[in-house]
Amino acid sequence: MSETLLDKITSPVDLKEMTAEQLARLADEIREVIIDVVSRRGGHLASNLGIADLTVALHHVFDFRIDRLLWDVGHQCYAHKLITGRRELFNALRQAGGASGFPDPAESPYDLFKTGHAGTAISTAVGLAVGDQAAGRDTKVVAVVGDASIVNGMSLEAINNAALLKRQLLVILNDNSMAIDVTQGAMARVLDRVRLTRAYRDLKQVTDHMLKRVPGGGNLGDALRHLREGLHIAVRGQQAFEALGFNYFGPVDGHDIEQLVKVLRKVAVLDHPALLHVHTVKGRGCDYAVDEPTVFHSPGSWTMEAGKAVFSRPSRPSWTSAFAAALIDAAKRDERVCAITAAMPDGTGLAAFRKQFPDRCYDVGISESHAVGMAAGLAKAGMRPVVALYSTFLQRGMDQVFEEVALQGLPVMFCIDRAGPVGGDGAVHHGFMDISFLRPMTGMTLMAPADAEELREALACGLSLDGPSAIRYPRDLVPEAVAADCPPLEPGCGRVVREGADGTFLCYGTMVAPALEAARALAGDGLEIGVVNARFAKPLDEALIERLLAARKAVLLCEEHAGAGGFGSAVLELAAANHWPIETVAQAAMPDRLVGHATRGEQLAQMGLDAEGLTRAMGDLLKSVGVHPMHESGG
Repeated sequence: MSETLLDKITSPVDLKEMTAEQLARLADEIREVIIDVVSRRGGHLASNLGIADLTVALHHVFDFRIDRLLWDVGHQCYAHKLITGRRELFNALRQAGGASGFPDPAESPYDLFKTGHAGTAISTAVGLAVGDQAAGRDTKVVAVVGDASIVNGMSLEAINNAALLKRQLLVILNDNSMAIDVTQGAMARVLDRVRLTRAYRDLKQVTDHMLKRVPGGGNLGDALRHLREGLHIAVRGQQAFEALGFNYFGPVDGHDIEQLVKVLRKVAVLDHPALLHVHTVKGRGCDYAVDEPTVFHSPGSWTMEAGKAVFSRPSRPSWTSAFAAALIDAAKRDERVCAITAAMPDGTGLAAFRKQFPDRCYDVGISESHAVGMAAGLAKAGMRPVVALYSTFLQRGMDQVFEEVALQGLPVMFCIDRAGPVGGDGAVHHGFMDISFLRPMTGMTLMAPADAEELREALACGLSLDGPSAIRYPRDLVPEAVAADCPPLEPGCGRVVREGADGTFLCYGTMVAPALEAARALAGDGLEIGVVNARFAKPLDEALIERLLAARKAVLLCEEHAGAGGFGSAVLELAAANHWPIETVAQAAMPDRLVGHATRGEQLAQMGLDAEGLTRAMGDLLKSVGVHPMHESGG
């Protein structure tokens, strides 16, 4: 195979002398590599294909050894990684020891922040701009933000503040009409109107004409003012960003590298905040990703058969699909049940719900705080809203969960997907704080199911309550039923799944399955270890916990959550308040350190939360309290 341009790239410096034609070829080669790697490893495909040309142009114009480049959300950084010397790491994308699917300063000095949440880039860009100015550093600061992220509350707060800067700051609005699903809201409609004007179709000629007005030694400020005014005429009216204090330029074709380079060179020298509107196509260069950008936003691995991408079928349903089925059934029984998500209808399972109940499903875009506030209003109006979010994103609505929901005692239910370790997305997406920030909220009921039937029962329980509630479940396949029967969930009532005379795994939700496997392994050593699903972190089953602790047998508290503030902490707080003995109690929880990208199974093993880890932990606890396996004690 002949050497490609990408093969010759060791750092962004290698792009500086390339022609526009070479840059375009490089972007195409980058897309080919991204498709190949993501098809084998999984990851974010469509967004990275769409932004390859812009990424190449940015590294050609700016010197990000000195200048600052910030990626909003961060999952669109694959081309950036390939350009900045991480080709070999990228071949193991999202695998243990390979490249992260998000920016990571530990990988490269070209990555400034670990980023996985939308709306953060403009804020950190403002901070860098002010800090560099204070330190006397002559840097350019560039923040790349998507059309879905630009309306996030934090983005708007940052834009409001950034307009006061008296120095360069460039925000690039990467407008592809998509978040994970189609971009929602009024701003999306504004951008649609801009893109669809007749003038936009002639925009390349307009921009070329205006750029030619810039002489080699002329007044660049005047020329750019004329450019801005000309583009205003082209899109028929002043843009919202101008009203907020930014100079607005665009929209520019995000796949015309020659044009991108020209415009970037001009706006780079402005001494005040500017926004460049770039229109890209999500999935560019891959027909099936263009046709189905939602499916190929963050796909698992696939193979091509007869020109079509084919995904492997899982052996069991996922927790997400089990939740979707249970919610649909609940909505059939109660017309008050409705659902809200924040730009993640597919990821949370609500796409299936939306098909059956389109008038009872609300996608508010990347606006988690608003999602929670809206749910409060729906509940106040007599509805039974279910807010479906990933654990990591629910953190962004914590204040609203308290102020608008818990403080009001409203029956809003939070269905928390991606709880615990999440696999390839790594540290930026692990869900390990939801119990700790929800548990102190007055009137909150917290549940975690161990299997699909318990998930249905938990949903039914939450929807029957007069106050707020939450259930959590992981990004994984649902295990086989943990027992033959599944009694209804009643607040504060745990479930004994397996009796044991020598000790007990006291589990919260999904830890029941590996605990049962560990108990069976320990039975081979003659040890009788019980397994209890607490089901509730709030309220706790106080009578059951008192009985377990009073027996002074080994009790291992097991959860896919941080040890601080989680289920185990709740049990220990209860014991301390009642002066119950805890000398035979230990915790198995997510460690107080960042666990990087790997498979979810590998992460659970690193954390000691798989069956093997629980077996070891219980064995150590038993020895500490004087109980030994039969083969060691001679029994």
